[in-house]
Amino acid sequence: MKMKEKFLPTISVLMPTLNASSVIESCLKSIIGQDYPKNKIEIVVGDGGSSDNTIEIAKKYGAKIYHNPLKTAESGKATAFHHAKNDLVVLIDSDNILPQNDWFKKMVEPFIEDEELVGSEPWEYTYRKTDGFVDRYCALMGMNDPICYFLGNYDRKNTLTGKWTSLGVAIKDKGKWIKSKFIAPDIPTVGANGTFFKRDFLEKSKLVRDYLFDVDILVTMAVEKPVFFAKVKIGIIHLYCGSSVQKFIRKQKRRVKDFLYHKKVGDRKYPWQSRNKLGLFKFVFSCITIFPLLYHVGKGYLRKRDLAWFFHPFACWLTFFIYCFSYLQSFWKTEEISRKGWKQ
Repeated sequence: MKMKEKFLPTISVLMPTLNASSVIESCLKSIIGQDYPKNKIEIVVGDGGSSDNTIEIAKKYGAKIYHNPLKTAESGKATAFHHAKNDLVVLIDSDNILPQNDWFKKMVEPFIEDEELVGSEPWEYTYRKTDGFVDRYCALMGMNDPICYFLGNYDRKNTLTGKWTSLGVAIKDKGKWIKSKFIAPDIPTVGANGTFFKRDFLEKSKLVRDYLFDVDILVTMAVEKPVFFAKVKIGIIHLYCGSSVQKFIRKQKRRVKDFLYHKKVGDRKYPWQSRNKLGLFKFVFSCITIFPLLYHVGKGYLRKRDLAWFFHPFACWLTFFIYCFSYLQSFWKTEEISRKGWKQ
């Protein structure tokens, strides 16, 4: 074991924060509790000006703190990345928890076995029956935005399909992990919530400036040639919204409005508005007619008996109205949502 540890890559944990004191301690405990050489891990926080005790908690666990003047999660990741020193960077949000103490070792194993890989990601969200119903729903769906189910571009295991993506990705099963060949533009929404990248790969991409838009990285880099990526057969816990529908709405609004703003100014690369128009039609049709959504609820409940499935129609309706309203509003008002008073 000692000999093997000598060859383990060094890791920089990139974590954006803004008033995350309610969740960050559990996250950091799971990181420092890893069975991994402590001198090979650094935690780099890009903080957007927290007014609670987020920074104090982060310092207690040895994190390096850097000010993120643009305040958003994407700019916080960029801030942390610009100060990262190690071989691999991993995007872990403050509301993530690593579910096992050998998580780092399992996530870096593909890099040791295959030099072609540019990154790795857990293939599912860890389902826990004690979590809030919104978090359980997102874990069962393998996504935080239900529109991805209809587009097929999700990147975590979905209970309804039994797949981690519905895109036609070429794969090779390596036992503990899957080697995926990504060819643009058919690339899943890979990024965040436990995604590893080789640091030099991100540096060569020249895509990380003021912001790090994680899902844009691979779709941009795979235009010239395919990129190889590992999906590791483990999960990660995401404390997304608990049981708060209000928080779900707030986060959906933030994601959509921020995307429309950055799309307008030319920052965004992922082809959200052009990919799979049939899937988009199915989403709209399902929201209007209701019956496909009820079918999903029944199918999901039979596969995993959890009342969280009954949130599915509401999640789709809320998402539908948020997208419609935000898109229409963007014709006369497009801007990032203010982070004033923001908290996890």
